[in-house]
Amino acid sequence: MNTDLLNLFDCDEARLRSILLEALSGADDGELFIEHAQAESLTFDNGRLKGGSFNTDQGFGLRAVAGEAVGYAHAGELSASALSRASDAVRAVTAGHSGSYAAAPQRTNKKYYGDENPIGSPSFEEKVKLLTEIDAYLRNKDGKVRQVTATVGASWQVVDILRADGHRVQDIRPMTRINISVVVGDGDRQESGSFGTGGRIGFGDFVTQGNWQNGADEALRQALVNLQAIDAPAGTMDVVLGSGWPGVMLHEAVGHGLEGDFNRKKTSAFAGLMGEMVAAPGVTVVDDGTIDNRRGSITIDDEGTPSAYNVLIENGRLVGYMQDRQNARLMGVAPTGNGRRQGYAHTPMPRMTNTYMLGGDKSPEEIIASVKKGIYAVSFGGGQVDITSGKFVFGCTEAYMIEDGRIGPAIKGAMLIGNGPEAMRRVSMVGNDMKLDTGIGNCGKGGQWVPVGVGQPHLRMDQVTVGGTKA
Repeated sequence: MNTDLLNLFDCDEARLRSILLEALSGADDGELFIEHAQAESLTFDNGRLKGGSFNTDQGFGLRAVAGEAVGYAHAGELSASALSRASDAVRAVTAGHSGSYAAAPQRTNKKYYGDENPIGSPSFEEKVKLLTEIDAYLRNKDGKVRQVTATVGASWQVVDILRADGHRVQDIRPMTRINISVVVGDGDRQESGSFGTGGRIGFGDFVTQGNWQNGADEALRQALVNLQAIDAPAGTMDVVLGSGWPGVMLHEAVGHGLEGDFNRKKTSAFAGLMGEMVAAPGVTVVDDGTIDNRRGSITIDDEGTPSAYNVLIENGRLVGYMQDRQNARLMGVAPTGNGRRQGYAHTPMPRMTNTYMLGGDKSPEEIIASVKKGIYAVSFGGGQVDITSGKFVFGCTEAYMIEDGRIGPAIKGAMLIGNGPEAMRRVSMVGNDMKLDTGIGNCGKGGQWVPVGVGQPHLRMDQVTVGGTKA
């Protein structure tokens, strides 16, 4: 398709700019966000192709910002008349307001991913063949396998951002993902394991036999480990977190609390703590949208601001929040490239990209050996976080006992319970093996979902509350 989205309207660019200029007269900020998106998904379950979908969507969102107020209107119809109606709606917020239109974002020549559309390559038939092979491979691999579910998905998003001052930027964002889950059983007991990978690239190496087999093997390994797991104990004990995906706890328990809107409104546990120690010395947390091909990376955010490497906590001290344009202006700081939205029907807000903790100087073996009795949490599933208090609860999908500095039996049902800022102060050892997740993260906030990345090295956290299932 033609990626110049202005050509999809039924009028010329001059007419669009004229309507936009009128809509944003007197506003402090705002833009016309235009989007064309395609998505495809295939699911193979229980030995057959269970579901398949393909959808395409396009439309625009028009936003006017006046102080803390936002006027927003959107439509799936790309026409001058629809834009004019949207203009009438958003102008209500600027009535009687004579703002000074904010300066446009800085331009960038950097690009962190390609723009090729991954949908259609490989073909539908080739993707079904891949899913069939994954199913057969796992069922033949171990007699305990009872169910296999495999999914491939891809999306392709083109965005065009036009401002009243004439500034215009575009981004083309591909995404692919493969997920494999397996259920194993022994008698009446059943347990599961999973693996997923993805990023802002074509399917490419993901669908080579060696790569998908490695992913299938990992899902099966996790399931078989859980099949042998014993009930988790409860109590207060030292906890070692694995590298990579366990960074999802950092993302939820700390990352959301460092988003600008929660801090401007003073509803975050980190509000008013800029410059203070909020974590143990040695803990440095960053949000980085500039990593090539990563799931959470963005060349520009959904307001047109270039993505950046933003240090949030430096050696335990709070040094920055993640900002969109509106909250940055109201807080008197610069935007950080974190203004993100799910699509044209949504307003932007401060959101994470790839959020992770930098590595330290301890080896994973040294960290585990330091624990006399505790828990080694390798992978997490779901969790709940209260942004205002910082309290969290996270369930472990793979965990082990640590006894006398050695990894013991696998455990099931372990829950980590705590408070985000307090948990960061309990970090006593930081590993030298920082790793990002495999590219499976989605983040929800305010009813919107965006792709994100997480990561961390091995960590030791002292005296954490663990909820268990052991009687």
